Amino acid sequence: MLYALGLIDTGYRFGGKNPEAGLDCSGMVSYIYREALGMQLAGSAADLARRARNIERQSLRPGDLVFFNTRNRAYSHVGVYIGEERFVHAPATNGKVRIDRLTDRYYAQRFEAAATFFD
Repeated sequence: MLYALGLIDTGYRFGGKNPEAGLDCSGMVSYIYREALGMQLAGSAADLARRARNIERQSLRPGDLVFFNTRNRAYSHVGVYIGEERFVHAPATNGKVRIDRLTDRYYAQRFEAAATFFD
């Protein structure tokens, strides 16, 4: 997922859909899927969760999506899994696209689902 890694340190912007203006979590996912795979995905993290196929966490592969409850609301945050328990995401906290681990306490406590758009 080179497109995901290429976005590291991109600024956060609520509703952001491209790196030049800033990205939010779902905008980042939509951008990566469009640029890397030619797939058109749009909507919020919850919208993406409804359209993707749920998978077991241990079945995650790079490019799959991971969903979290970060605002006391189901599926309020999404990231792109890159392997080895790591994911790229655009959190509002600290305002930059970054890599975190599913095993980090904050994300482990808020993990909701793993999902894929692949067969």
